[in-house]
Amino acid sequence: MASYHLTVKTGAKGSGASHAAYISREDKYANKDKYEDLEHKQHGNMPLWAKDDPLLLWKAADNFERSNGTAYREFEVALPREMTPDQRLELVNEFIKKEIGERHAYQFAIHCPKAGIEGKEQPHAHIMFCERINDGIDRDPEHFFKRANSKNPELGGAKKASAPQSHTQRKEALIALRERWAELQNNHLEKHGHADRVDHRSLKEQGINREPEKHMGPKRVYDLTIAQASAILERRAAERELEQANTIRDSLIDLSGDFRTALAERDKKLSPALPENDELRAGVEAFKNSFAGKQEFMRGFEEYKQEQQRQRETERQEQLRKEHARARTKDNDRGFEHD
Repeated sequence: MASYHLTVKTGAKGSGASHAAYISREDKYANKDKYEDLEHKQHGNMPLWAKDDPLLLWKAADNFERSNGTAYREFEVALPREMTPDQRLELVNEFIKKEIGERHAYQFAIHCPKAGIEGKEQPHAHIMFCERINDGIDRDPEHFFKRANSKNPELGGAKKASAPQSHTQRKEALIALRERWAELQNNHLEKHGHADRVDHRSLKEQGINREPEKHMGPKRVYDLTIAQASAILERRAAERELEQANTIRDSLIDLSGDFRTALAERDKKLSPALPENDELRAGVEAFKNSFAGKQEFMRGFEEYKQEQQRQRETERQEQLRKEHARARTKDNDRGFEHD
């Protein structure tokens, strides 16, 4: 089932290069099991000196942006797991074309980790871009991040796109952006033959009477008991069935038309979503078994580590005992020499 998520973030001076390395799984994030989820990475609109290595742009921002400046701005978006990797890439590229265009240097990465409880894909994209506007003037890294000169642009740095906004203006701009992302995502879902749709509105605005689910990181998932994890899965299945029941109810309010036609149309709209609930319910027991196996393995692994630590401590104590014994022997030998 497609889910909606879009957040806008900013990164302060000094954080650009490290965040770029994180999203692209480079430097200290390379070749590590927990970061083996990179589906695609790409960059564009870079200055000539960073055309082949986008990390140079973010390092320059960290070094030359003003002390209280922003090194980058980021869109973080969830992507439909129903789509193929190529379809997700197409969606992200069109979003960048519409929202960033050729005005800003950008770098993005698509990650596709597995969900901690359900084990399903959780594809999402991190889209970093520089707020400095590409105006066609060739500047070196230090010059690029200087203060803009409106009278003589070539003497100053690249101008920043961000302008002072009130709280209301920022809120309205974010809502508009979220709506555009939902519309674009739904267009692509329809284009590729998927029945699911996303909605940028809050659950309350959609008339759904439940609290939004909080994100659970790997550590919190690991600390769950089997009963707790199963309860979460069963609650999700029940909530989806309730939402479908409400959809059925709403679709049958107007009975002025042909009843059979209305039922056929309703079933056509709802049928693609039903197998997922059946699959989710059927997978609860399988999850219990696999989750129990993982928990048992981790308990055994922790016991093994503790045993190794005890063994090393025993060996260390034995080594100290031997060193003390040798030291006493040497002291005794020196005593005999004096006698």
